[in-house]
Amino acid sequence: MRSKQAHAIAVVLNGQRYSFFSRLIAASVLTVALVWAGLVKAEETTVTHGISTFGTLKYAQDFAHLDYVNPDAPKGGEISIWAQGTFDSMNPYSTKGRAGALTTVFFESLLTGTADEIGSSYCFLCTTMEFPESKDWVIFNIRDDVTFSDGSPLTAKDVKFTYEMFLEQGLPSYRRVLGQQVQGAEVLDPRRIKFIFKPDVPRRDLIEAVGGLPVFSQAWFEQTGAQLDESRMEAAIGSGPYVLDSFDANARIVYRLNPDYWGRNHPFSIGTSNFEKIRIEYFGDSVAAFEGFKAGAYTFRLENFSKTWATQYDFPAIEDGTYFKGELPSGNMATGQSFVFNLLRPKFQDIRVRKAIALMFNFEWSNESLFFGLYARINSFWENSDLAAEGVPTPAEVTLLRPLVDDGLLPESILTETAVDGPVSSARQLDRRNLRAASALLDEASWLVGDDGKRRNDAGEVLSVEFLGVSPSFDRIVNPYVANLVTLGIDAKWTRVDSAQYTARTRAKDFDMTNDSFSMNHEPGAGLKQYFGSDGAETSVFNSASLQDPAVDRLIEIVTRAETKEDLHIAVKALDRVLRSQVFWVPQFYKDVHTVSYLDIYEHPDPLPPFALGYLDFWWLNPEKEAKLKAAGKL
Repeated sequence: MRSKQAHAIAVVLNGQRYSFFSRLIAASVLTVALVWAGLVKAEETTVTHGISTFGTLKYAQDFAHLDYVNPDAPKGGEISIWAQGTFDSMNPYSTKGRAGALTTVFFESLLTGTADEIGSSYCFLCTTMEFPESKDWVIFNIRDDVTFSDGSPLTAKDVKFTYEMFLEQGLPSYRRVLGQQVQGAEVLDPRRIKFIFKPDVPRRDLIEAVGGLPVFSQAWFEQTGAQLDESRMEAAIGSGPYVLDSFDANARIVYRLNPDYWGRNHPFSIGTSNFEKIRIEYFGDSVAAFEGFKAGAYTFRLENFSKTWATQYDFPAIEDGTYFKGELPSGNMATGQSFVFNLLRPKFQDIRVRKAIALMFNFEWSNESLFFGLYARINSFWENSDLAAEGVPTPAEVTLLRPLVDDGLLPESILTETAVDGPVSSARQLDRRNLRAASALLDEASWLVGDDGKRRNDAGEVLSVEFLGVSPSFDRIVNPYVANLVTLGIDAKWTRVDSAQYTARTRAKDFDMTNDSFSMNHEPGAGLKQYFGSDGAETSVFNSASLQDPAVDRLIEIVTRAETKEDLHIAVKALDRVLRSQVFWVPQFYKDVHTVSYLDIYEHPDPLPPFALGYLDFWWLNPEKEAKLKAAGKL
């Protein structure tokens, strides 16, 4: 399956095709001669085992194992977790169907990262990579011992096949970004693959982008006739440590450690993938899932519901020590969890309407009354990091923002006002001050209250807002918000649907507001185009708001072209400031710790790395603890 962008392009200028290529060859010969004569300096090529965007690599090429793992961790046993809803596909790379949990576990990439560094990528399926100072291209030298789970070798042809499949059948927003950045891929020999990047495209994270593609087996796809953009229950094979053991549709998936895994002794693998099996149990909602946990249906729970954590972890298995309950540190950035407006809806085109609706979510009351004070407010898309915009713009930010103001893309106020935070409310559910402010905004936007207490526009249309969701645990969060909006005169309601309906409606952008997360990273790049870029916004599964803003597009370009860490931070802060000023979200809350409970047979490194909890990756089962619980009749 060959991409159009991988084909050579014939060049014809006024019918002088032969003379053009003659001149090209002559120029090339002259350049080579000048290089040999020392008159033109050849571009030096770097050969390395890893790449760091702005810093230095922590791990040398000959390192033994990651610092945060237990290299002597025993292999074996099972860990089990829960997932909500249903699944009807084992293909995680398609918008068709609902993929099963962890279905990416089969696949590995040329490059990998670590949980104790920011911005570093290391060769994993490769031994080294080669690239010039310009980063116009990169060559990956693939290890000669990598095999897929069926024992067949992984080669450069598989890497090229994967790239072209993503370019032709991947998610539309991803295809656009990939197509804009990469000119093509070339197989140099069975173990060498070269990616060539397009001219005038920011180079900062291109190597990491192509090196981070999962690698598929070309033979498997050709033999089965499978497509990347289809829903199917047959799982593709990969080179990863786990293979599919079994599944019961909509009820359970079990993954099994591959005894013939090629990378067992790889330095990045030592101390990881320690469980013989990973089991996922499906439940209709979080309430049923918690009851299942109490009954022993699965063994590890990352608790995301504050009320459950504060009031319901007093069951016998906790009290007698069969289950562990506690908090573990997290250095992760906040997830950007929020209520998101669908900007394709005409009623939300007016920012005054969005601001009014945002004013009615009372975080302070929710945190005190519903969350037992366990959460902090999200204000930034890069919350809990040094990338979040704060206060008024710095002079360096103003330098980036001023041209956008001069071009009429941003208001003058962006240069002097503080970054937009979530509205602050009183300790009462309905904040009267915010109610008055929201009412004034809607009046100004010509959504006026009628005799029935509902707001209508000049066309007589009622201002309605439907919150679309799937989890009953959000009832207690959304319903007070809905009540506040009803008091404001908005016809608001909370609609819960099943997982399949939710997936279908959100992908079709058939919602007013929904709950979503904007998971950013510490060194953002071209991926920002998928979350916030105008190109393909109306269909992007990442840009749930369908944001289309030329000022944001230009700032994203500045972020992607940043060549120093300082420049990146300035550009991201400016972008964060502008995104927040658009008020296309109502930011919610986050915790800076992991609240976990699990069958007390598992152990983890101490300390944990700053950027990953890693319970499915580098935790392990203690056989002695397991035997003790079995002897006590607890298992």
